[in-house]
Amino acid sequence: MGRSLIRNPELAPLGRQKIEWVAAHMPVLNIIREEFVREQPLKGIRIALSIHLEAKTAYLALVLQAAGATVAATGSNPLSTRDEIAAALAAEGVQVYAWYNPTPEEYREHLSETLKIKPHIVIDDGGDLVHLLHTDLKEIGGEVIGGCEETTTGVLRLYALEREGRLLFPMVAVNNARTKYLFDNRYGTGESVWAGIMRTTNLLVAGKTVVVFGYGWCGKGVSLRAKGLGAKVIVCEVDPVKAIEAVMDGFEVMHSLAAAERGDIFITTTGCRDVLRAEHFERMKDRALLANAGHFNVEISLPDLSRLAVSRRVVRENIEEFRMPDGRRLYLLAEGRLVNLAAGDGHPAEIMDLSFALQALSARYVLEEGAGLARRVYQVPAPVDNRVAELKLRSLGIAIDRLSPEQEAYLRSTGGEE
Repeated sequence: MGRSLIRNPELAPLGRQKIEWVAAHMPVLNIIREEFVREQPLKGIRIALSIHLEAKTAYLALVLQAAGATVAATGSNPLSTRDEIAAALAAEGVQVYAWYNPTPEEYREHLSETLKIKPHIVIDDGGDLVHLLHTDLKEIGGEVIGGCEETTTGVLRLYALEREGRLLFPMVAVNNARTKYLFDNRYGTGESVWAGIMRTTNLLVAGKTVVVFGYGWCGKGVSLRAKGLGAKVIVCEVDPVKAIEAVMDGFEVMHSLAAAERGDIFITTTGCRDVLRAEHFERMKDRALLANAGHFNVEISLPDLSRLAVSRRVVRENIEEFRMPDGRRLYLLAEGRLVNLAAGDGHPAEIMDLSFALQALSARYVLEEGAGLARRVYQVPAPVDNRVAELKLRSLGIAIDRLSPEQEAYLRSTGGEE
């Protein structure tokens, strides 16, 4: 077993308490854990895992370990790793290479150390592990059967590799499963982003104008929660269909330069770069808040913000003030990184219960089917997606209807009399 690289092993008891708390609120993953303990489907398998290293992710790692796997884990974002969680995982025998706020060099070292396990399965969040396995650490990937990707950003990177004919092993796009994006992306992001912003700023949302960039499932969740908190919501989009959808959902839609003059709080949720840039910053009100809910810290142009500012200073934990030449102050939250994780606790446990159940079952699917899968991106199989939903309903004590054989036959037919 490799030696973990963590900041403070003495934090393990605190981390264990936090893991136990979320585990008590993740019933679907608990059911899967019981099956895994009994069946040992991952026995002898090495898994490299890079997801935001906090309590819910730690429980996923422990479930995979309970299934017989050897697990190495690192973070997928420098500001989302919790040192007490890293310590607790290391104490449980997981190989952990992570600490809060590493330098870029340390962050890359942690990714590289995680891959030295020579994984059979990769579980990624944003695509950094897969990127290394296709570039600098290509020689380590020889035993990889396949893997799973958690995020929209990571899936886009996988599709790019597939289009170029460079994808070295099959990957399951967990992000595209219905029990992921309909709940994690919408309800999870919607709630956790506002929890992070409110906890960080201690400011009122009601009555303010919130500008949301991107109306995918994450943007929908953020917009809906902003409306519920009493904000006036403006949506900015590049997709005309999504723009119409935002209008019909009751939100104001306009060009981003017009919105820049009106917003009090700006939130990016696109997965693209330079969404907020110099021409936006030049139009913003004094004391506007800037937050990112996309994966990487490139949606808000930090080079533009730094270049325009005549001074900058930290005014509160996770808030940096950038003063413009005319005296206006723009406040950047969490260095432009994921505000819900860098300045909060991430998605609620009940939401990640669904997403991590998908990850666990998809990892087993990759192991069982990997030899017959081509080197491309696959969707989560419908039976896996549906099973997670059924387990969730069972945990809630909810029963639903089933089609009769006659109804199933009717739906398979043309609809005429037989």
